[in-house]
Amino acid sequence: MSKLKAVIILVAVAVTVGITANWAMKKEDNIPTSTGENIVDSNKNSSENNGENDEDNNGNSKNNLINESSQPSATAPQPSPSPSVNPTGEAGHTDHNEGEATSEPIETKKPGNDNTSEAIKEFGDSIEVVAEPENITALINPNNRLPDDYVPSDLVYPDTRFIFNEKIDKRKMRKEAAEALEDMFAAADKAKMYLAGVSGYRSHAYQTDLFNRYVKKDGLEKARTYSAYPGTSEHESGLAIDVTRSDGKCAANDCFGDMDEAKWVAEHAHEYGFIVRYPKGKEKVTGYQYEPWHIRYVGKSLATELYESGQTLEEYYNAIPVNR
Repeated sequence: MSKLKAVIILVAVAVTVGITANWAMKKEDNIPTSTGENIVDSNKNSSENNGENDEDNNGNSKNNLINESSQPSATAPQPSPSPSVNPTGEAGHTDHNEGEATSEPIETKKPGNDNTSEAIKEFGDSIEVVAEPENITALINPNNRLPDDYVPSDLVYPDTRFIFNEKIDKRKMRKEAAEALEDMFAAADKAKMYLAGVSGYRSHAYQTDLFNRYVKKDGLEKARTYSAYPGTSEHESGLAIDVTRSDGKCAANDCFGDMDEAKWVAEHAHEYGFIVRYPKGKEKVTGYQYEPWHIRYVGKSLATELYESGQTLEEYYNAIPVNR
């Protein structure tokens, strides 16, 4: 009996040891399996995260670079709006005095005459050419033009105020006219009538480009009603200038005529050799509307004679009235 109990006890111990060993082995097998899955997932996530945040040498995320390359740059230059162009300038203002060309091309439409260049040349050939362009009393108007190759030989910058600071062509005048302008402005200052220049000399090339632009836009017949044919603008002579009040208000505009400064110019310009070239009531003679801002140097003698008689240059020369 004692031996039987001992055998039973030994068998029970052996079974218990076997079960315990088997359980321990299964537990050990499960540990690497679970840990291996976690390691793989961890490496996978780490690799993906590093890829999203990988930076180039400039410190830029590659992910950001991809996104930026697919988006328009915030600093990319945008096209500038084209300025509007008014052939007649401001109210009451024709371009033959101040219509400055812009860097933007004028919107064009097909003119009535397909042979535009030939029509322009034919029209120009019908205009008399001034025989003595250097003469300060020369008649320059739509019926009398300066030679195509004429460039005043004595252009200078008058030492007077202008409504702009740049030293460009339209600040120039012929020397005699420039000196007279300086004297007139100085006298105006003493009278507390502060004037400023708006536009003086204009080159033939500039006027040609300007006129051709308008012809392309509106056709020859209409363009010549508001724009001076090359050579017929007094600004090309270097003897004419547009003036205004020193603050620039009403520059080359009808409202300048209501200012005290304009009245002073009308009453005293002749004392310095200038005339108001396109006076009120003479539109059918000069071919231009009243322009109190546009003055022309002709010398003190002739300016005084015209001021006292009330005549225009056309009437003084008994010239054919301008029909535009």
